[in-house]
Amino acid sequence: MPTLDICFSPELLPLFNLQGRVAVVVDILRATSSIVTALAQGVTHLVPFSELDDCRAMAAQGYLTAAERDGRQAESVDLGNSPFGYLDGVVPVRGRAVAITTTNGTRALHLSAAADEIVVGAFLNIGAVADYLRQLGKDVVVVCAGWKGNFCLEDTLFGGALAARLQAEFNATGSDSTLAALDLWQAAQPDAAAYLLKSSHVRRLNHLEAHKDMEFCIRQDEYGVVPVFREGKIQSRI
Repeated sequence: MPTLDICFSPELLPLFNLQGRVAVVVDILRATSSIVTALAQGVTHLVPFSELDDCRAMAAQGYLTAAERDGRQAESVDLGNSPFGYLDGVVPVRGRAVAITTTNGTRALHLSAAADEIVVGAFLNIGAVADYLRQLGKDVVVVCAGWKGNFCLEDTLFGGALAARLQAEFNATGSDSTLAALDLWQAAQPDAAAYLLKSSHVRRLNHLEAHKDMEFCIRQDEYGVVPVFREGKIQSRI
């Protein structure tokens, strides 16, 4: 039976051997939620960057640019880090490619490069991700992007929710991190939005008047896309 483990922060990745495993990178608020939404809305692919200048430079190649630092949209780019940027129609996205950089999520994607497969996860596509992991049948590490290297509640809740869905097919009780995430999810599940009001990142978003982003990003099974990060590009496998 394959295993499911959870890495609470990219800073802990050196403790995990990703070879032969699937990394599910998650940054619920908001990078991976935005990536899932972008592909669901017809973006052809996304290229993640760690550095802001590298992202901006892709505009010369016809890319839309999406960038965030400390929760705010960066200057001189087309989009920020909100899924509503791909939904509100202000910037037409269908058929376009996007270069993206964020404080935490894009960094976690690059740090997971040793994995056999890198999947982009969010509550918005959690069911599709679970189905894909069942098909692959490989050991899984959920890589929580966290906040500037620190633990964050919402990414760990996703890990618990994914573990709960996969308990029948995966050994999801073999590590204390997964057990802790499962316990958190069981506590939060009756009203995840209310539970996440405790989260420091949710308080940060509320300060930025982005509360609607949190409410959207914790919806489950909105989309059936499964983004995978291969050869420098994030594309839907569907």
